[in-house]
Amino acid sequence: MDAIDRRILAALQRDGRLTVTDLATEVGLSQTPCARRLARLEAEGVIEGYSARIDQGRIGLPVSIFVWVELEKQAKDAIEAFERAVRGFDRVMECHLMTGSRDILLRVVAADLTDFDRFLEDKLMRVPGIRSTRSSFALRTMVRRQVLPVG
Repeated sequence: MDAIDRRILAALQRDGRLTVTDLATEVGLSQTPCARRLARLEAEGVIEGYSARIDQGRIGLPVSIFVWVELEKQAKDAIEAFERAVRGFDRVMECHLMTGSRDILLRVVAADLTDFDRFLEDKLMRVPGIRSTRSSFALRTMVRRQVLPVG
């Protein structure tokens, strides 16, 4: 990846709706080479897709909860089974396998405490292999970046 590829990525992170023409102008290329680079970055998986950033509070999900999960076993099959289960939960926005005394860190969104309680009882606590969970509620988001530092 060279400096032009990095400029393409930076421009698309600022505005994923740029046309190839506008993108080419912004990074100093003609359309065809820009389109080729863009297609290569997509094919290589550097660009994973395009989406809109949505304010979770404005769609009725203002609460973010971080849930630490400790599994009964840390074997590969147990971790994979947990991962398959949480992939089906639309309230789970992120799921990270962690080091340390807790195995998994989830970021969950909810409308309110009752909504989160329903999620815990009806979804998460029904996943086999969980030893314990601990939840922390975010009071406010102080920093949220969607743009990676591409240089």
